[in-house]
Amino acid sequence: MNPPNKVFARIEPWQGQEAIRLGLACADTVWVALQGAQVLSWITAGEEQLFLSPLAAHDGHTPIRGGIPVCFPQFNQRGPLVKHGFARSMRWQADVGELQPLAGDGLRLVLRLADDHGTRAVWPHAFEAEVELELYPGRLSVTLAVRNTSHSALSFTTALHSYLRVPDVQQARLHGLEGLEYWDAVADTHPRQAGALGFGPEVDCVYPRPDQGMLLHRPGQGVLHIAQDPGFAQTVVWNPGPELCAGLADMQPDGWRRMLCVEAAAIDQPQVLAAGEVWRGGQYLSTP
Repeated sequence: MNPPNKVFARIEPWQGQEAIRLGLACADTVWVALQGAQVLSWITAGEEQLFLSPLAAHDGHTPIRGGIPVCFPQFNQRGPLVKHGFARSMRWQADVGELQPLAGDGLRLVLRLADDHGTRAVWPHAFEAEVELELYPGRLSVTLAVRNTSHSALSFTTALHSYLRVPDVQQARLHGLEGLEYWDAVADTHPRQAGALGFGPEVDCVYPRPDQGMLLHRPGQGVLHIAQDPGFAQTVVWNPGPELCAGLADMQPDGWRRMLCVEAAAIDQPQVLAAGEVWRGGQYLSTP
C-alpha cells in the first residue's frame, strides 16, 4: 500500500519492462519506461489520458507504440538514422533517490542519456540528453534538454510524439490551430486551417506552434489543454485513419479511433548547437 498523503516513486515492472511509477497524494500516477524515457501512462482523476496500443512491443528495444515517445536525434525518416532516431530504443538512466517533491503537491523526476560507442557509430557526436517529468494534480509536463558535449557543432530534429487517449476520435475536435497555414503531408498541400480540426480519414499535418496552446475536446472524457515551449516551433497532428491503421502490426484495426497524436516538434529546421550549448523544449498537458 502507498503511504497516505505522500508522493512516491518506485521501480516496478511494466509488462516485463523496467519502469518507474510516480504517484501523488491525490492518486494521480505516471508510469515511465527506462527504455526511451517514454511515458506509458498518465492517470488523473481516475482516467487514463494517454493511448498505449494493446499490441505494443515490450521487449526492451523495439519502439513502443503509444505513450509519449522521445524522437531524437531525428524525426521520422528525415535523415539517415533509424526512423525517429535511436533514443526511443535505448535504456535511459534514472535514480528514484533524486526524486524532487515540488510545491503544490507535485514531484519531479529526471532521466538521462549520453552518447556511447553504439550511438557514435551512427551519429558521430558527443551529447547529453535529459527528460524531465513534472507531475502535479491534473498536470503533466515533459521537457527534453540536449547538451552538445563535443568540440564541434551538431544538429538534430526532435519531437515528443504524444499519443493522447480519446473515446472516439471522430467525435473529437482540436481547437487552437485556427487560421494557421500548415503542411498537409497526406495531400502535400499548404492550406490554412478553417475552424476546429476534426478527424476520420488519415491526418498528418505540420502546423506552426500556436501561441495560445490548444484544447482537445473529447466527448465522454472532457477537455485536455495542450501547450509547448517556443523551442518546439512546430505542432504535428497525426492519426493513421482506418486504412493505414489496418497495416500497422502493433495496432488493432480499430485502434485509430481511440488515439490522437498531438506532437511538440522541432523538425522544419534542424536545431544546431555549438560546442557546450544546450537546447530545451517542453510539452504541457493539463485537465480542467
